[in-house]
Amino acid sequence: MSTKRCIDCREKDSEIRDKDSEIRDLKEKVLKLEMDKAELIRSLNVSKKRRMAMDGDLNNEGHKNDLRNQGYRSSSRSEDMDTSESEYLDDSDDDDWPQELLHCSSCISVPTAVEMELVAAQIEEWDEESSVPLAHVLHIFGWGSEVEAQINAILFESAIRSSEFSPELLSSIPHIPWEVPPEEVKSRRDLRNLCIFTIDPSTAIELDDALSIEKLSNGNFRVGVHIADVSYFILPDTAIEIEAQVGSTSVYLSQYKLPMLPPMFSENLCSLNPGVDRLAFSIFVDINYAGDVVDHWIGHSVIQSCCKLSYKQAQDIIDEISNVDSSNITENGNPQLYGHFKWPDVVRSVKSLHEISKILKEKRFSDGALRLESSKVVYLFDDHGIPYDSMLCGQKESNFLVEFMLLANRTAAEIISRAFPDSALLWRHPEPNMWKLREFEAFCCKHGLELDTSSSGRFNQSLEQIREKLKDDTVLFDILISYASRPMQVATYFCSGDQKNGENDWGHYALAVPHYTHFTSPLHRYPDIIVHRTLAAAIEAEELYLNYRGSLPKVSRGEKVARRCFTCIHFDRDTAESLEGKKALSAAAVKHGVPCSESLADVAAYCNERKQASSHVKDACDKLYMWVLLKKKKILFSEARVLGLGPRFMSIYIQKLAIERRIYYDEVEGLTVEWLETTSTLVLSLANKRSSRRGGPGKWRALEDIEFVVSPCDVKIELGVFGGSSSEQVGDTGVAAQASEPICKSVISNTEVDPGVSPSQCISFQPFL
Repeated sequence: MSTKRCIDCREKDSEIRDKDSEIRDLKEKVLKLEMDKAELIRSLNVSKKRRMAMDGDLNNEGHKNDLRNQGYRSSSRSEDMDTSESEYLDDSDDDDWPQELLHCSSCISVPTAVEMELVAAQIEEWDEESSVPLAHVLHIFGWGSEVEAQINAILFESAIRSSEFSPELLSSIPHIPWEVPPEEVKSRRDLRNLCIFTIDPSTAIELDDALSIEKLSNGNFRVGVHIADVSYFILPDTAIEIEAQVGSTSVYLSQYKLPMLPPMFSENLCSLNPGVDRLAFSIFVDINYAGDVVDHWIGHSVIQSCCKLSYKQAQDIIDEISNVDSSNITENGNPQLYGHFKWPDVVRSVKSLHEISKILKEKRFSDGALRLESSKVVYLFDDHGIPYDSMLCGQKESNFLVEFMLLANRTAAEIISRAFPDSALLWRHPEPNMWKLREFEAFCCKHGLELDTSSSGRFNQSLEQIREKLKDDTVLFDILISYASRPMQVATYFCSGDQKNGENDWGHYALAVPHYTHFTSPLHRYPDIIVHRTLAAAIEAEELYLNYRGSLPKVSRGEKVARRCFTCIHFDRDTAESLEGKKALSAAAVKHGVPCSESLADVAAYCNERKQASSHVKDACDKLYMWVLLKKKKILFSEARVLGLGPRFMSIYIQKLAIERRIYYDEVEGLTVEWLETTSTLVLSLANKRSSRRGGPGKWRALEDIEFVVSPCDVKIELGVFGGSSSEQVGDTGVAAQASEPICKSVISNTEVDPGVSPSQCISFQPFL
């Protein structure tokens, strides 16, 4: 059976290569047509521009002033841009350069051959007789060679607000300093005598979650997850609520973020800063040593965090590096403590939370969860915001305290989906794309790796077995995890009322839970605010129903009334479906502004679109930073793997950048290719004379300008993340690589070839698997 599957895989690979070849041929034809079109446009533009210059229509300063008066921002060199009264846009100072064609409401990335401005423009008219459109400049970002201009263009393209919050909005924020009103203290659970603290990145200033832990007399642990009560300040249909809904999410870039809420909210009023009283939404879960939740409580509270821990400080406590006996802890790198708590109190709590989190994590994976974590590229920036280096970063033990956030989100989802089955905002993760999953299975089969994808749990078990098999080669496992992530579909928000007849589709595939939502980050996600309001409505409905039951005569004669019916661990469905229960839930939903099913479906769709836009911005900025870094470094030394070989290109994985790229042979000057189809063998030879191969003008690159692949055993250089000069010698082995064993180690650099290398030399590959 496995032999037949491998044969089918090779046949599919052959079909894919043929399709790639057809697509590439079409692209080359399109490129030639575009170049012919550009040449025609250039000729027309030169003539037209000369006629316009004779009429004195160029250098119209009045129009530029109109743009400035209307609030369009220009760069410091915008005066060099000529715009006629007809609003024809010409960003070039060279008559011989063809004008850039503008696409409606899009950002234009200009060629690097000419220093040009990056603008957004909208086409208003394009006559058949005209070679260029009539366009209106919407925004001028700056010079295309500048990082800031490129980032602003990326944000504009995704409709991400990058400006400051309006003065009218800021004027509606409560004055600072702000104190918790006495009536809120009376109506909430007072937790200010509990050892509560935050654990966040060292640079975090928006603290929306805190933790606590207590040992109960029965041996169980009571873990508290305390979330900033943002919904207290952001009421429905207010200006700040509309602003949060429009933004929907904070946007995270490598160097900074664009907050969803004004800093006065996210960094002060709502942030769980240490040493000050704050309003919170708390969930307590009672957990036994098996990791089972035996009870929970949810409600509004008043807390005071005793300290702010960074992930490193929490990790030092876990590793027992921190000096707990220090008399002056602030001088020893530990955070300042507030209240009556001592450093040993915090240390005991962190260690207990860590032990419980390990139990929860083990139980989560034994219940079928899937882990697809790998190292991430982190960029290092100079004082001017320009990346100068990068590094791979993995998770630490302290990061796994997120287990409690996952548990709190699950608990919130269970409560709102049962209390409001038609108007609960949930978060689902569909099952993987089956076609892509089968491709990954075929890839693993091809390399002798067993994989079972019948469920998320079995999928994870298979990956763990592969991890153990490749324990001495973490890079290869990272590559496999990258491939395993490709079949995964995007998780999305949805309204439970939209999927009432398909509750089997509510679940989260990777977490292997039937219900999930977002509750723990209301400072950064608008859906969390909706979930907070829905939870508050469930709590309010309980009180309304119990008040009604308490007013009945038989209850007053001594009948015991349950204290909780909608938020307890055992949901009272009979009460929820009773007439009194429905009235209580409906009245509470109206009071707390829980959207109806139709409105909530629109909110979910919009939040999904904004989250996708945010992800696009982050990915685009990461690619931009990588481009800036490689352009600045010019020489890149990195170990790489050849993932696949074919007659037209090879695929490589660059370890230090954690990316996969293709090298097309016909784009490399001085490289001849021989592909032996019968044995799937590739032979590459270097030659001084350029051979005749396909490829449009301008696509040729000298060998020293691209990746140079050599055998690792011949490299006489110590590799770093990014190195200096090269002194490697390449042995003339003439050994060819076979595609049946495509993964091998190699060295990638765009440095010049050593003078001692023979120009007719063959490149050799050493198979890894």
